[in-house]
Amino acid sequence: MRRLLAACCCLLLAVPARAEAPLRWGADAQSGAPYVFHDPAAPSRLTGFETDIIEAVARRLGRASLMVQNDWDGLIPGLQRGLYDVAIDGIEITPEHREAVDFSIPYYRTFEQIVVRRDQAGLDSLASLHAHVVGTLKASLADRILQGEPAIAVRTYDEETNAYSDLALHRLDAVLLDWPIALYYAAPDPRLKLVGAPVGDLAYGIAFAKRQDGLRGQVDRALRDMQQDGSLRRILQRWNLAPPHAAGLAPGIAAPPSAWRHYLAATAPSPGAMDRLRRYASFLPLIARAAGLTLLVSACAMALAVVVGLALAIARRYGPRPLALVATLAVEIVRGTPLLIQILFIFYGLPGLGIRLDPFLAGVVALGLNYGAYEAENYRAGLQSVPDGQVEAAVALNMTQMQALRHVVVPQAFRLVLPVMTNDFISLLKDSSLVSVITLTELSSTYVRLSTTYFDYFGTGLLIGAAYLLLGLPFVHLARLAERRLARGVGHGRH
Repeated sequence: MRRLLAACCCLLLAVPARAEAPLRWGADAQSGAPYVFHDPAAPSRLTGFETDIIEAVARRLGRASLMVQNDWDGLIPGLQRGLYDVAIDGIEITPEHREAVDFSIPYYRTFEQIVVRRDQAGLDSLASLHAHVVGTLKASLADRILQGEPAIAVRTYDEETNAYSDLALHRLDAVLLDWPIALYYAAPDPRLKLVGAPVGDLAYGIAFAKRQDGLRGQVDRALRDMQQDGSLRRILQRWNLAPPHAAGLAPGIAAPPSAWRHYLAATAPSPGAMDRLRRYASFLPLIARAAGLTLLVSACAMALAVVVGLALAIARRYGPRPLALVATLAVEIVRGTPLLIQILFIFYGLPGLGIRLDPFLAGVVALGLNYGAYEAENYRAGLQSVPDGQVEAAVALNMTQMQALRHVVVPQAFRLVLPVMTNDFISLLKDSSLVSVITLTELSSTYVRLSTTYFDYFGTGLLIGAAYLLLGLPFVHLARLAERRLARGVGHGRH
């Protein structure tokens, strides 16, 4: 008996403790070099110096790490909404940001860098940029610095690559962005050059929702340990990001900039047509997954739109006056506000009322309600095209009004609006691109990710356009088939 108890104790001690939940971290991996981005040589692999930092922090906490994709603008709202535990993506520690979230100790300090075209001279300071057009990222520290110079015309962008592209195309006179961004996106471009002294000073920190002091303390300890043992410096050196201004780092053995060299080799222009074709072929699995998500979101949203639209149309056509007024008001509100605002409100606004929807469901609901309002108008027109005498005849045959609507009126109206519904689905398929703002990686966000990684908007755009076309072609054919059958039906009715 004693041996049996001892064996049981050994077995219990051998059972590992329940693993902690993974550390969920939010970031925007689109156009994110050198912070968080997909490896150009292996697009399914996440990389970047902040990826290395957060994974090292998670290991020191004894936790796995799980990245959650979100647009950069939505990182702090997503953190407040509880989509992830922390956010890390070049988030600047500023008074404005501190009002919304808490920060770890800084893990990196840098400055803003002026970039101009190779043939330009003299535009190497903020004063020299007066009366010129300067590009930057919206809602960034560089944006706030430029806004403080009224004599500078500021143009803001969602993607840094677009700012540098416009500079190379003479649409801008200069670009002001964080030095690491300039190092990775401007320095390798032979048309551009980095000029002038450092502008301003900024520090990056890991962001936390308010009142997460326990987790923040653990992360701070991990970062201090990484500073003291030299591991943080080695990460930055691998990415060629450890210049003298990177304060707070203990000296250590220099590490070669292997990640920087890998990035330059992977993003170098393809020398031949076959290399370019092989690169495009490597995109296909990503595009296929994004196309599947696009189709699934669109199909679910259209199903919801049909139900909502039919209910609204019947309420407006046959419901009591108060119900008809409510349905009319709902349609006008939805049609009178932008779809993007509706998506953001449902995803980020409704949690304030205690309603939390996951990204997929929020996208389906937003698209379904928006298109439901437009479908309601189509169905109302279809219902009005059915003569009232048919309802009266059905009631005379002992049908209730609801049975008459279900078996007589709605089928005829539905047949009339079917071609329009099919065209609306094709439009919804394209409008589904807006759900990328709530962390869903569909076709349009995949286009941004691939084109900004390889600086190839043309070939990648053709691939994404072809994917949308292939998704929509069956429904184009269905719409034409429905129109022909409807035309035949009308023709037979005239004889």
